[in-house]
Amino acid sequence: MGPLIPNGVIPYEWDSVLAILIGIAFGFVLESSGFSSSRKLAGVFYGYDFAVLKVFFTAAVVASIGLYYMDYLGYIRVAELYVQPTYLWGGIVGGAIMGVGFVAAGFCPGTALTSVAIGKIDAMVYVVGIMIGVFIFAEFYTLFQPLYEGSFLGNITVVDSFGVNPYWFIFILTIAAILAFYLTDLLGKKIKKVFY
Repeated sequence: MGPLIPNGVIPYEWDSVLAILIGIAFGFVLESSGFSSSRKLAGVFYGYDFAVLKVFFTAAVVASIGLYYMDYLGYIRVAELYVQPTYLWGGIVGGAIMGVGFVAAGFCPGTALTSVAIGKIDAMVYVVGIMIGVFIFAEFYTLFQPLYEGSFLGNITVVDSFGVNPYWFIFILTIAAILAFYLTDLLGKKIKKVFY
């Protein structure tokens, strides 16, 4: 049955409409969860708030279990899902730049746009910085292209990289999430005693 648009279950013309509706819903959930606060987001790096880690770890586990369960039931074919191609060096350098920006500003691009929507000035400055970075990258693309397209590994997943059964990987990911939740709760309690 799935993916829904490529298999004609949902008409292709609805692609952009669905993307906008999902984006609005995602922004609403981010704001409702308090993720428009740079202090909350940066808290994971400073050890006083692990909500971001818990939410995104939960999302990864639930999505993985859901996708493979739907594949097992025949509603989605995991083999047909699009996998973003991996360019190793571009991913490493881009991830490092985004990581520094995340720690320095307390925003990722999605949470920054959510914060802009509610009028936060620091997020507006961050988004302007993103736009300047995109402009520089676009203007000097030929200079960055060897790095950007270096070490092409294809459309691989973690399961492909390690050559493990996807169900075992999901099980290990779930155990890792439970351990991370437990350890961050212990750490958070110790840090709160120091600061409060």
